[in-house]
Formats: sequence, C-alpha cells, structure tokens
Amino acid sequence: MKKTLLLLLAIFTICISNAQRPNGKKPNPITITGTVLDKDDNLPLEYATLILQSVRNPERITGGITNEKGQFSIETFPGNYNIKIEYLSYKSYEQKEQVLRASKDLGIIKLIPDLEQLEGVEVVGEKTTVELRLDKKVYNVGSDLTVKGGSVTDVLDNVPSVTVDEEGAISLRGNESVRILINGKPSALSGLSSDALQQLPAESIEKVEVITNPSARYDAEGTAGILNIILKQSKTTGLNGSVSVYTGYPKNNGASVNLNLRRKNFNIFTNTSYRYRDSPGNALFEQENFDTQGNTASYQDEIRGYNRQSDGFNTNIGFELFIDSTSSITNSLVYRKSNGDNTVDIDFFNFDANRNPTIQRNRYTNEAEEQEDVQYAVNYLKKFNKDGHELKIDYQYSRGIDIENSIINEVVLNDNSQLDTEQTINDESQKNQLVQLDYVLPFGKNNSSQLELGYRGIFNNFNTDFDFGILEQNIFNSDPQFSNELNYKEYVNAAYMQLGTKINKFNILGGLRMEASDIGIELVNTNDISNKKYVDWFPSIFLGYEFSEKEQFTLSYSRRLRRPRSRYINPFPSRSSNTNLFQGNPDLDPTYTNAFDLGYLKRWDNISFTTSAYYNRSTGVFQFITQERGDFVEIENPDDTANPILVPVQVRTPINLATDTRYGMELTTTYTPKRNWRLTWNVNLFQQIGKGDYTYTNFLNESITQNFDSNNFAWFTRLSAKIPLPAKIDFQTNLFYRGPNSNAQNRYKGVLSTNLGFSKDVIKDKASLSLNVSDLFNTRKRRTEATTLNVETYSEFQRRERQITLSFRYRFNQKQQQRERGNREGGEDDYDFEG
Repeated sequence: MKKTLLLLLAIFTICISNAQRPNGKKPNPITITGTVLDKDDNLPLEYATLILQSVRNPERITGGITNEKGQFSIETFPGNYNIKIEYLSYKSYEQKEQVLRASKDLGIIKLIPDLEQLEGVEVVGEKTTVELRLDKKVYNVGSDLTVKGGSVTDVLDNVPSVTVDEEGAISLRGNESVRILINGKPSALSGLSSDALQQLPAESIEKVEVITNPSARYDAEGTAGILNIILKQSKTTGLNGSVSVYTGYPKNNGASVNLNLRRKNFNIFTNTSYRYRDSPGNALFEQENFDTQGNTASYQDEIRGYNRQSDGFNTNIGFELFIDSTSSITNSLVYRKSNGDNTVDIDFFNFDANRNPTIQRNRYTNEAEEQEDVQYAVNYLKKFNKDGHELKIDYQYSRGIDIENSIINEVVLNDNSQLDTEQTINDESQKNQLVQLDYVLPFGKNNSSQLELGYRGIFNNFNTDFDFGILEQNIFNSDPQFSNELNYKEYVNAAYMQLGTKINKFNILGGLRMEASDIGIELVNTNDISNKKYVDWFPSIFLGYEFSEKEQFTLSYSRRLRRPRSRYINPFPSRSSNTNLFQGNPDLDPTYTNAFDLGYLKRWDNISFTTSAYYNRSTGVFQFITQERGDFVEIENPDDTANPILVPVQVRTPINLATDTRYGMELTTTYTPKRNWRLTWNVNLFQQIGKGDYTYTNFLNESITQNFDSNNFAWFTRLSAKIPLPAKIDFQTNLFYRGPNSNAQNRYKGVLSTNLGFSKDVIKDKASLSLNVSDLFNTRKRRTEATTLNVETYSEFQRRERQITLSFRYRFNQKQQQRERGNREGGEDDYDFEG
C-alpha cells in the first residue's frame, strides 16, 4: 500500500508541476474596504453583507460582513467582479463588472430602507430550494419547522426522492441501496447501523446533496445513488454561533451548541449535542398455519411492545489553518457515545384450528446497548492560479464499537411455568481508514473544460462476536450451535479520471472509475473462510443542455454496485422472538446496476418544476425472503400434556435474486404565490420487475424451491406547505403517503403520515421558539401480508409513536440577514462539472 501511495503522490506532483506556467508568478491578494451606513440617520449597519462574485465564474463567490462600525475589509485576488452589498429590509447596492487590480477603498456606501420588505420580512436562506447540476441535485434544507429537536433521519425524510421507513431504513426513489456520506466521505457519524444517524441533531445540517447517478469521482457503492449530508460550518469572521434546547413527549430532551471562531489565519468550529430519547413502538403478528394438505392447523397471534431509551453525546471539533492565501489544512475530531436500554415485550396467543385458545405465553427481552465512535480527519487544500485549479489530500481514521447485551425471559401464563432464560451478546467493532487524493485542472478558453484525476483507498475491518446461551443462576452457558465470531475485511483501492467541457449551452462530462476489491469473511468458531478479489470498471457519462438560466436538460448513465455487509452477512439469528427470526447470509454477492437518468428543470417567477425519468437494471439484487426452517417451537399444553403446541419457525433473510428492473418518474414543483408562502409537491412512481428462483434446504434436510418473480408498481408522494400566521408566527405542515405495493412474498398496504410545526422569532429576532408534532394522527405503521408455503401472516409495525417537541434556539452574533446569506459567504468553489 505504501508503494502505491508513493507512486500516486509522484504522479500528482508531476501533473501539478506540468500544469504551472514556467515563469508565471502568483498574483498577490488585494484588500477591498469600505463603510456601510443607513442613509436616513447615517448610523453604521453592523452585519451588512458584502458579496464579490467573479464575472468569469459566477459560482465563485467571496465576501464578508461589516463590524460594529459598519466597516468591512475583504481579501481577494485581482479580477473582474460584480459587487453587491445587502442588508435585510434595505435596498441592495450593486456595481457590475468592476475590474479590481489593486487594493481599493469603496468609501462610504449608504443603503436606503426598503419599506415593502419592512412590512413582511422573509428569511430567504430558510427556503428549501432545488439546484440542478450536471450530475447531482442540491437541496438546501434551511430551517424546516417540522424537524426542530429532531434528528438527521427526520430531515432526510422531508427531502424529495428520499424516504425513511418504519424501521429507520433510508431509501432513495424507493431503493434502500443508498450510500450515506457526510461532508463527502464515509463517516463514523453514520455508525454501524441506521440508528446512529438518529443521534445527530437536525440543526447540524446545512444541505443534502442527492446524487441519483454519481459520476466517476464518487465511490461506485450504492445502486440507488448517494446522499451527501453537508454539516454546518460558518464562514463568517468573528465569534458566532447558536445554542438550542428542546423537550418533548414521549421523552425527547436535549441541547446542542454550534460555535465558530474565524480570524484572518484560522477558523475553529464545533457542533456539540446531547440527547435523551424515549421511543415507544409496537407491532402485531397474526399467523395462520396450514398442514401439508392446505388445511388450517393452528393460529398464533403476537402482540409486541417496544421501548427504546437512549442518551447520546456527539461532538465535532475542527481547526482550519490558512497557511497562505492559496492553501489550508484542516484537522477535525468526531466523538460520539450513546447508551441504550431497549425492551421488547411480546404476548403470544395460540389457538387451535377452530380458533379456540390453547396457550398463552409472554416473552420479555431487555437489551443494554453501548455505542462509541471516534474519527480523526485531516485535509490539505492547495489552490493554484486558475479558478478551480486545485489539489485535495485527505486522510481519515475511525473506530467504533456497538455492544448489545440481551436477556430474554419467557413464561407460559396458563400454568405460570418459567422457560429457560436466554442471553445474547452481540459485540460489533470496526476500524476504518481512508486515503484520498483529488486533482482538478481547468483548461481551454475561459476554463470551459476540466480534467479530474483521483485516488481513494478504503480499508475497513469489522468484527462481530455473537454469543447465545442459557442463563442459569446468573451463570451463562454458551450454546455453540448459535454462537460464532465473524471477521469481515473490505479493502477497496480505486482510481478515477473524468473529463468535462462546456460548448456554448452544451455540457458533457465523461469518466471511468476502477475499483479493486479485496473482501474477506471469516467465521472463527467454525473456521469457515472465504476471500473474494475482483476488479470492476465503472464508466459514467453526463450530457447537459441549458436552454436558458431558468431551463436545463440532463441525460446521464453510470454503472454501480452494492456490497453486502453488517447485518446482511451476519449468520446469527436474532432471538427477540423464537418463532419469527432474522438471519443474515454470509454467501451474499454484490449487486451490479446499470443506471440511466433523464432530467429537466424549469423555473418561472414564482414556480419551479423539476422532473426525472430513470431506468435501472440490476443483477444479484438483495431481497428479504421469509422461509420456514422446517422445525417447530414445542410448548407444553397444560390442558393436554400429551399433545404439546407446535409453532413453526420462520426465518427472514436476504438472498441474491437473479435480476431486477426498475423504471419510473419523479416530479417536484415549488410554488410561492406570495411573500413568505411556499408550497412544495413531490411524487415518485416506479415499476419494479423481479425474476428469480431460490432453492434452500430447511432444518429437516428438505430441499425447497420457491419462485420469486414479481411485478410491482409503487409510488409515494409528499406535500409541504409553509405559510405565515398572525402575530408573526410561521406554520408548516408536511403530508406523506406511500401507496400499496408488493414483492415476491409480501403485500404492503398504504401508509399516511402528517407532521406540522409552528415557529416564532423572539428576543428581538435573536431567538426562535418552535413547536412541532411528528405523525400527528399516529398512523405511520407498516402493514404487511406475507405468504409462504404453509404460513400466512398479517403484521403491523410502528417504530415510533406520535412525537411532540418544543424547542428554543438562541443565536449570538448572527442576525437574520446573516442567516439569509449563510450559504453564500465564502462559499464552496463549485464548478460546472462538480459531482
């Protein structure tokens, strides 16, 4: 690996050296100064915003804000700029195409109050806006009233194209094979499970990038695409930030602090939060069992009650050092720790073929959970003379643990007999390293073309130590039949190159990514070892045409894959129920997908409209199936001891089905009929066709072949409305509906949920008080009908019941106009072809 990195560094050094002009000198930075006053009373305007927009590259924006004397001093490079000075409720000051070759004092600039804005102030930065780029969509989340005091998953569930189901699984266009990145990289913040994201506060998110067809720059992982969560980091000079506290019912208490200190040569930032949460849930299983002739043999009902208690601490501390005007180095440390106390209370009711009660029992699971993650990252950024010409080098190390210790008691209520006490200990740990280099070189007339080269090495090691046994007089007796240790190694070395150009209104970006995978799976106790090494090539191409600034068209193709990991390959069955089990499959192979996407965006004065048509063709798709193992749980019948109650055991497990074809269309439109009003509607419709047969051997050594061909139409829609109420109160409501659908074995009924929120600025607009209700009508439940050879099951599952949250947020050294421009001050140097 060291030799590979040294070789790559040498190649990059040569590229950089060749890219420099032989005798060219770097331009020295210049300083733009001035003073902003109120025209009527000549008082200084603190926090007025100066924006310098490059004429040659309009997406390149720098700027800053005024101090308490109304003065500003901004350092930039010589160039041709559009100058704009803004202050909330004042008319903007503009100078177009100003050539700045040396330091300049703009003098005293007096802004005129805008009386129309004073009547109804709108914080533009809090809108949810859509940006369509050549190979991604950017959703500026802003301030969503319905997720105050919520988590990152609550925010994602409000992003068009994205859904979070009743078990917390995140899907993009209805496909769970989505890659989650934080600030462009895999992160310890996403943890070992989807529960980890629920520990991150919603207030920490700046925006979400939805990349349905990623370019060669990104990992090929994720057949549905990539969700890149960008955390907040202020670019404003000085000390500024915010403090938030919240409380809710069921218990949801927490606080978060967002601080930033920026000086000329450095920037220090932190996002720190603590949260305690009590999340009750419930489930229902109604099971009808048949004999070999198809006649009803018996019934079993399960009524489950869940209670998930957790408290978590998160902190992200970073230090950015500006070495000079063209280079910087950033160090950041992430620490996350949470503890959980989860209970599952199951009542079983058994009946004979005539629905007469036979036996009743209770199974109670108490699980103590501990999670801890640490991540260190360092980033070096070097910018060269040309706009967009840069080199980035990243290194990231993280480790994490997730320990679950469950004690399971079961009692037969008819005769109050106690069954054996079971205990499961699931100890998971991970150690991950990432090395990444990205080089970008614009060239051609007006930098209209761009070459990108890069390398990414991901070196992940996962360990799962699962132990199951019987607890007798506080002595644990392990059962080797159900206990094992799993080691999973995933090393991926990847290199990519992509080339893009813009010719008048036409854009093209083509790329190729190579990934060399080294995958190892070891079952320690049984000494089962498997290694898979393979090299894959992932081409991508993106075409775009701009009819105008308000109308765009895109066409794209990419090849993707999905690697199995974590719970998908863990072969140890869960034990919360002894008749309905979940079990991973270590023999899973990757899924490969060819993805095509056609996009269109149109904007009018108060309406924006974007739509996409997509087609995905996948092989070896993961599909959860429910199969009978062939064995039974035998329960003593107090009324007839000679004839015990027999309940068949079912196992839910993922397999590779042969092929999956998915095609569909999504549409998002936003309508702003008047100031401070916003209506957004999103709908996604798709057809999914699966074909494949699966043969397995059950517990009785019987070979069973099942056909899993399916043809399923699915759709979901989301409506959001944000309007002002009297007394300067903001109101927002979100309605979500997922239509009924089915797959090879399951039929899912429709799901409807409603969220709403209220917010009011207080303390001279330095603070906000918010109230929101999640799942207002308590209807967010998954309802399923499942059919296997000898069992039919109806089930309901509600992960979290209705939640009410009251939150308070106080901002210091942040006024409304600063929040309004927050995404633009010192913004990213986005290029037309950025992926």
